[in-house]
Amino acid sequence: MANTYTQLYIQFVFSVKGRESLIRESFRDELEKVICGIVNNHKCKTYAIYCNPDHTHLFVGMHPTLSPAKLMEQVKSGSSKWLNEKNYIPGKFSWQDGYGAFTYSKSHIDNVVKYILNQPEHHKKQTFKEEYLLLLQKFEIEYDEKYLFEFYE
Repeated sequence: MANTYTQLYIQFVFSVKGRESLIRESFRDELEKVICGIVNNHKCKTYAIYCNPDHTHLFVGMHPTLSPAKLMEQVKSGSSKWLNEKNYIPGKFSWQDGYGAFTYSKSHIDNVVKYILNQPEHHKKQTFKEEYLLLLQKFEIEYDEKYLFEFYE
């Protein structure tokens, strides 16, 4: 793609179906590597990832030929397939429908990376629902509560 120059940085947030805490520390690192491999195979760059027990934050530099929807389709289907083949989780694993996608400028990369890598500490003070609603508000995204992730507190 000659003469195409971009800076496309997106933080994706997506949740385990039913918001179950299925992602265990025993395989979290391996799952993150699988997701990063999917991202890299689509010519994107992973800046940070953290798989919480019930949701994941993924910060990537997007390739200009790939839509965010297509990347999320590949990440979610590929990682679900991998988890199901590994049998790390009893029953069938899947991600909830939908995701959040939040764009940033290059000057925000360091802060977003730190935020994502600090997820365990962050969630000692704030629930996933509180975090997600604040992201939607911060980015002035209109939403209908009935179409948000399933939240169980």
